[in-house]
Amino acid sequence: MRALSWRKLQAVLNQLNESEVLIMLIEERRGLKRASIMERLHMRYNTLRVSRERIEIMKEAIAP
Repeated sequence: MRALSWRKLQAVLNQLNESEVLIMLIEERRGLKRASIMERLHMRYNTLRVSRERIEIMKEAIAP
């Protein structure tokens, strides 16, 4: 995937799913290693991951 500028990254980041964001993070870590981009990708990846895990956990919960 082609490296995105900060502005382009911000424009598309909320449209990507967890696996797409993870791929972008891995590619950034292997390539340009821009700290601000890696931090933003990690923040978004973590948000998506936590949301997915919470849904999985709550499926097991017993409603009061």
